Amino acid sequence: MAPLHPAALLVCLTLVSLCQGGCVEVDSHTEAVLGHTFKITCISCKKRSETVAEAFTEWFFRGKDMEDMVKILHYDYERKLEVVDPRFEDLVVWNGTKKVPDLQDVSIFILNVTYEHAGEYLCTVNRTLNFGDVFFHNVLVNKTIHVTVVPKANRDMASIVSEIMMYVLIVVLTIWLVAEMVYCYKKIAAATEAAAQENASEYLAITSESKENCTGVQAVE
Repeated sequence: MAPLHPAALLVCLTLVSLCQGGCVEVDSHTEAVLGHTFKITCISCKKRSETVAEAFTEWFFRGKDMEDMVKILHYDYERKLEVVDPRFEDLVVWNGTKKVPDLQDVSIFILNVTYEHAGEYLCTVNRTLNFGDVFFHNVLVNKTIHVTVVPKANRDMASIVSEIMMYVLIVVLTIWLVAEMVYCYKKIAAATEAAAQENASEYLAITSESKENCTGVQAVE
């Protein structure tokens, strides 16, 4: 195979560096623990990654005793994070896309969760698609997350089942290992006994043959 030309190698490396990882939309956790940091996940993937776009996000909140949604923050590539609700001042940390104008991950952290943070969160992503500076198309995506606050973390069913299966697997493997050891021990003992019997039979045969030889010599004399 012919060696790769340095110019071609440079082009390949440039293309690789321009590639972006795939975007996957996942649901957010909904159970926050009192006094801890809680991440609210909101991801809105662009359908065609090659299309140039810009996006900004706004988050809204409605508590248990509230009738209407109230805007709590705004984030875009230029102005970054702006918290507009005093209840969330110094308690919200941006955890989404940071280095490009097209925001796909718009997740946030809430620090030092209190019972007042329980309620309904609305995550909005306003994206403008740019088709060659000729045609612009606006897409608005809304996602709702219901958050509850508990005094202590509850273990989910998946972790409980996983732990039970781990212990069951350990017990099964231990029983299998003991059975294999017993089987091997019996097999070695049987082989040793058979070898001993075979050696004894050979010894008796040699002894009988020696006696016969001695008897024959005496008879000749």
